[in-house]
Amino acid sequence: MKKQSQLSLLILIMLIGFVSCKDDTKKVIKTEAVTFTKEGTLTIYKAQTDSVLTSLDIEIAESDYETETGLMYRKGMDENQGMLFIFPDVRQHYFHMKNTEFGLDIIFIDENLNIVSFQENALPFDETLLPSQVPAKYALEVNAGLSEKWLLEVGDRVEFKKD
Repeated sequence: MKKQSQLSLLILIMLIGFVSCKDDTKKVIKTEAVTFTKEGTLTIYKAQTDSVLTSLDIEIAESDYETETGLMYRKGMDENQGMLFIFPDVRQHYFHMKNTEFGLDIIFIDENLNIVSFQENALPFDETLLPSQVPAKYALEVNAGLSEKWLLEVGDRVEFKKD
């Protein structure tokens, strides 16, 4: 009888342990998707003809947090959207694609609003540094391939307006 009591006690302890070790209901943390917020418009002009190449709705990144985060953690953008980075200084700037889920073209623009260099088809999640090559005051991120589609060239210019 003592052996049976011990066995029953052991089984009871194991059951209690099994039940207490069972995963608590899994806590699901819902994160809000980061979505595009239109903060202005930007128009790109062909330098040689002064004709409009395209117009975009833009989100503007000018605080430290906004410029460090950029388009990270987003699923994508529409073709008529872009993010304009406004830097406090004119110098060579560097970008990377860490935590960026879709390919981008990065268009660097000087203080006179002229396009001065490109980084085309930057790969998602790639942490390679992508320099402006020359000093720039602004950078415009658009979906990969659009610079080529629009036939952008160094010397083309932009104008933008905040809403």
